[in-house]
Amino acid sequence: MTSAVIQLLVLAAIAIFLILRLRNVLGSREGFEKPVAPTRLPEERKGRFEVIEGGPDRDITDHVPDGSDAARALAAMKQAEPSFSVSEFLTGARGAYEMILMAFEKGDLSRVRPFLSPDVHDAFSEVVAARAARGLTVSAEFLGIREVSLQDAEFDRATGEGEVTVRFASELTSVARNAAGEVVEGDPKEVRRQRDVWTFARKMGSNDPNWQLVATGG
Repeated sequence: MTSAVIQLLVLAAIAIFLILRLRNVLGSREGFEKPVAPTRLPEERKGRFEVIEGGPDRDITDHVPDGSDAARALAAMKQAEPSFSVSEFLTGARGAYEMILMAFEKGDLSRVRPFLSPDVHDAFSEVVAARAARGLTVSAEFLGIREVSLQDAEFDRATGEGEVTVRFASELTSVARNAAGEVVEGDPKEVRRQRDVWTFARKMGSNDPNWQLVATGG
């Protein structure tokens, strides 16, 4: 065997040894493999989160158009009082509406006095007094609310007072009887559908959590 052949055999053995070593280190892969996606840089992730955090406030835009005067007023209220929630306010307004409406229907405003502005309380009291002067008593039953929607909002930065106007649609029965017990207004079997637009006001950031009814309309 010539020296040239011996050299070729030695080189071949070395090549086979190197191939086996590479297989042990790298392993074997079969078929198509997706390229590994590059890891997003922290700066890119941070930028993406900032866009999400800086987006529209759904607690506001779920109730009024984004960029509207009402939306800006609600945003200013939240700045003045970070714990303020529009959705929670509307839930409270729903309960206040039923409570105040039924107190007015039944002629007993004492328990809702803290929720009425002086002007609204005086107006309601005049109607209640007029009924009493005629000898009328009212029996009413609240059946439910079909609609609660935020109509408008305003915020006075100078005073810190916020106003929110809400539209209600409700159903109730109401009957007025005279001293003899005769029905003079309403029908106990007829459902009365009522629509009201009420405005509530409160100084944002104050210790008093109660909103007051400051205006009523239909």
